[in-house]
This record gives sequence, C-alpha cells and structure tokens, in this order.
Amino acid sequence: MTNSRPPHPYRTERVNMPLKKPKSGAGKLDEIIADAIRNRQRREVTYRERALKIFPHVCARCGREFTGKGLRELTVHHKDHNHENNPPDGTNWELLCVVCHDKEHARYLEQESLEEAGWENEEELSSGYRPFAGLDDLLKEKK
Repeated sequence: MTNSRPPHPYRTERVNMPLKKPKSGAGKLDEIIADAIRNRQRREVTYRERALKIFPHVCARCGREFTGKGLRELTVHHKDHNHENNPPDGTNWELLCVVCHDKEHARYLEQESLEEAGWENEEELSSGYRPFAGLDDLLKEKK
C-alpha cells in the first residue's frame, strides 16, 4: 500500500526511502532536482538526529513533551532560518512541535513582507488612534 500524500516539509520519517531515478527519457534537470532532494533529505536526517540527541524532547515554545511515535511531530527549527547553517553544537536549532514551527515561519514571513513593504516597525501599522492619549493629564487635574 503506497501513500500518495506528499511528505510534510518538517517531517523526515520517509527520508530513508530511495527516490526513483528519472526514466531514460528524462532530462538532466530531473537528475539535478532528484540529487538536490536526496541531499536535502540526508542533511535533514543528520541534523535532526543530532538535535534529538542534544535537546530534551520538549517544544521550546509551548513546552509540550514528546515521546514514542509522537516524537515525529517534533521538528528542528533553524533560528536564523538558514537551513545550511548546522553547527555541530546545535546553537542554531531549537525543537518545536509542528504547530509552533508553522506559527514561527508564518510570523517570520509576515515580518519579512512588512520589511519589503517599507514598514520599519509595528507602531507604524497602527491607525494613529490613541484611546488613552491625554489620560494622565485628566487624572492629574482631578487630584
């Protein structure tokens, strides 16, 4: 029985499955893509295994603990978002559950898009309405 669903981008349980080689009529591009995918999967297995040995099996955001089969829901997050930066001591990694990992990447993408749009910080995004502006002066007057 084969699973037709593509693997989740943060899970590596199917990493050891060999990729099919391109058919004889496939071009050089297919071979390059297949090699890149294989290399990425090997790299992920390596740093994931190291991270699981270094860190406790707990999500660094929500604190949920993972054991047994649930361990596959614990992912390695690159703090600097550079998947090539894999120091042996794990200083660029943190273990996050799938939910927190998705939230972290959504937050990062949102911040990145705000920076591209020219927004410097979140204060600039507000409407300018300050409901409590001048409240301290009103309180001082009552005393």
